[in-house]
Amino acid sequence: MKHIVNFSGGKDSTAMLLKMIEKDMPIDEIIFCDTGKEFPEMYEHIEKVEKYINIPITKLKSMETFDELMFEHIKTKGKNKGQKGYSWPGTKIRWCTTKLKTQMIEQYLRKYKGEEIIHYIGIALDEPKRIKDKKYPLVDFKVTEKECLEYCYSKGFNWNGLYEKFDRLSCWCCPFKSLKELRILRKEYPDLWEQLKEMDKHTYRKFRPDYTVEELEEKFTKEES
Repeated sequence: MKHIVNFSGGKDSTAMLLKMIEKDMPIDEIIFCDTGKEFPEMYEHIEKVEKYINIPITKLKSMETFDELMFEHIKTKGKNKGQKGYSWPGTKIRWCTTKLKTQMIEQYLRKYKGEEIIHYIGIALDEPKRIKDKKYPLVDFKVTEKECLEYCYSKGFNWNGLYEKFDRLSCWCCPFKSLKELRILRKEYPDLWEQLKEMDKHTYRKFRPDYTVEELEEKFTKEES
């Protein structure tokens, strides 16, 4: 039997991992999927956690980068067969999660073929709609999202202030960020914002159903005037 911890690096999975270690729960491997579009502070956090727990974290990364999948990948199935690039993730097609996380984990865990796997996922007590058929220690511990963040802070993990700026620590280029978060991205991370504008210029789907990145730039600029 293998005990595998799915570690995204966010407050919930960090709290789960630290609490599992505190409670001396069995852990055979810790897996982090690197999309290549994490905030710089997140990569620093991963290194900090790894040093703190003194257990190596397995970093999984797709052979095809985020940009290659978004702009270059040739679709081989479906009504859009032959189309170049997946473009921005949509509400129905979150290829980034599928290609860069779910499939990477599934492929990697094939090395444990024939062995029973207990897969630990960092979902908090107050997220019942996300609970499916995995193992959720935070639910067993009766820990909420707010409590997860407070616990991480108490252990010295603060992501260099990321949670003071963003509600969830998704990829910095995620089109599902709120307008509030996108305003912060533009102000606090101008280099990333410029990259976002360039990405949006070279793909066929709008960044959001309501705005392109250039339209957001115009909107935010007007708000400041």
